[in-house]
Amino acid sequence: MIPELRPAGLKDVAWWEYALRFVFGGVVTAVAGLVSHAFGPVVGGLLLAFPAILPASLTLLWRHEGRRQVIEDARGGRLGSVGLIAFAGVVWGTARAWPPAVTLAVATLAWVVVDVGLWAARFGIRRGRTA
Repeated sequence: MIPELRPAGLKDVAWWEYALRFVFGGVVTAVAGLVSHAFGPVVGGLLLAFPAILPASLTLLWRHEGRRQVIEDARGGRLGSVGLIAFAGVVWGTARAWPPAVTLAVATLAWVVVDVGLWAARFGIRRGRTA
């Protein structure tokens, strides 16, 4: 299944579904902050690789699109998390040695390369065609 953008689908989402996503995202971020305060920024930072609104999104997606789409979105969430871990690894390894702008640029590039590579591997992209 190739990802697609459907802006018209925004009309099908109720206001409370957006509120639920906001609350889930806030709770996950707050938990990451509490863990960071208790165990240090390295441990707390690992939690930030978790897509904050993924639980709410999957629940609501099940309601609107069905189980198959939920499975595909969960796979995408895993790929995104791996890219965020790559981003965090670059920041952790270079933040004290490099200027902030360079660190963030290289970390962002690492995130993009990892996620595009994983996406291409997942969907079997070869020479511009899908397998």
